Amino acid sequence: MEKVIYDEKNGLWYELQGDYYIPCLKLHEEEQQPIGIWGHRHLRYIKQHRKVLYLNLLTSGKLNGYLTDLDMQAEDMFFRLVKQMAEREDVTEKLKADNQMEWVGRMNNIRSRAKEVINNELIFS
Repeated sequence: MEKVIYDEKNGLWYELQGDYYIPCLKLHEEEQQPIGIWGHRHLRYIKQHRKVLYLNLLTSGKLNGYLTDLDMQAEDMFFRLVKQMAEREDVTEKLKADNQMEWVGRMNNIRSRAKEVINNELIFS
């Protein structure tokens, strides 16, 4: 009995596993690009809460590109928001030189708010 057979009707290879022939399926090859923290957070979210989207991206070979793009958008948005909020709230290099602890506290607050905006707008939507 053959372990691997080819079905000309549908163009698939089948492998004998136990008593059953299982199709030999393989996902599309996708160029792997590094994914940052925002991409990993969104990946975890879509795996748990948007399973259809996750599976469609995975099987089409577009998951890594999608996550890389989202990560770059989130990173750009984060830096832009932090800069805009710091300017609007007058958190400057002068404040940093005069009162380092206040500057650190205010910058941490700004970064925290920027993370919340990104999480609500991009990551968990």
